[in-house]
Amino acid sequence: MNDPVAADGGPTLFLIAGEPSGDALGARLMAAAKRLTGGKVRFVGIGGEKMMAEGLVSLFPMAELTLFGIFELLPHLPNLIRRIDQTVAEIIRIRPDAVVGIDSPGFTVRVAKKVRAAAPAIPLIHYVAPTVWAWKPKRAAKYAAIYDHLLAVLPFEPPYFEREGLACTFVGHSVVEGGAGKGDGAGFRNRHGIASTDRVVAVLPGSRKGEVSRLLPDFRATLERLQSSHPTLVAVVPTVATVRDRVAAAIADWPVRTVLVEGDAEKYDAFAAAEAALAASGTVSLELALARLPTVIAYRLNPVTVALYRRLIRVKYVNLVNLMLDRMLVPELLQQDCRPDRLATELGRLLDDPAARQVQINGVAEVARWLGQGDTPPSERAARTILNVVAERRLNRPPEGKP
Repeated sequence: MNDPVAADGGPTLFLIAGEPSGDALGARLMAAAKRLTGGKVRFVGIGGEKMMAEGLVSLFPMAELTLFGIFELLPHLPNLIRRIDQTVAEIIRIRPDAVVGIDSPGFTVRVAKKVRAAAPAIPLIHYVAPTVWAWKPKRAAKYAAIYDHLLAVLPFEPPYFEREGLACTFVGHSVVEGGAGKGDGAGFRNRHGIASTDRVVAVLPGSRKGEVSRLLPDFRATLERLQSSHPTLVAVVPTVATVRDRVAAAIADWPVRTVLVEGDAEKYDAFAAAEAALAASGTVSLELALARLPTVIAYRLNPVTVALYRRLIRVKYVNLVNLMLDRMLVPELLQQDCRPDRLATELGRLLDDPAARQVQINGVAEVARWLGQGDTPPSERAARTILNVVAERRLNRPPEGKP
């Protein structure tokens, strides 16, 4: 169907995002859907500040869902169960034209299962295909039993789901729309009084409370080790609202000059001003790839959580750049390797060795090309797919009073 605009004035979409990366995806999706329908679309659901800026009134604060890891999750389980039931009840009450879960499968899949059982006529769509290529492929069949359509952000994902009978559309990764590779480094340095001779490192400790709590002490000690050999080192720390206060308190006594920034524009300008980055594993690694900024990836989880994950995971790397290239281009220092001495060695190498920097820059350029896949923005492809699913469902809906 070429025209996704519904004849009666537009659909109601119930969107569910559970963390900042999903909030960014949701906001771009909302903006694209408004463009495609001439504004004749209504949004309800759960989201963060970016989705709310696009007009969403969140059912409850998205920050309640920003959790990761089995043992990190347990203390919050009663509230999460309550929020799942609340969300399902609201969907049943509203009867939207579609429910779109945006990543965060721990929450969105549980909601979808309950909605499928209680109101099977409501189309269920999941945005960001689960990484069945990294975990057990049998998960594809589980999604096929729940969802009507899946939106994939990586080009090799659709076959895993299509062979299970689940329609899956590759839409591309919306990170290419954020402007990560278009920052103004000189402007950033001028705004923050950073000299042209200062060595800037972007430090990204994550967007979850557990992440920043575990990683910031190691990141501090890493910079302390580098300070003597890099006396003009400046750390720029981009953060998000959900953890801003926690990050600000932690970096107050860092051994090098530290600049805290918030918002995508400042973050991308910081990337352009920096020579290297030290980052938590996550979507930000793709933004750093688009910015051509050489990076060291770090991560630490509860050891018991890691032991359980290692029994299930099927891939050699955690960083999407390395996964897509199938080689260790970007250093990954995880768990017991996530130590200040190791981090300082790898980060120092990127600061001091132009050849090492260039190897990363050349490698991530290939990944950046894969992420876009065409001239149409990924968010527009995603929105068009969702609106077409809605239009097709309405077209095939039986008249009132008939089964």
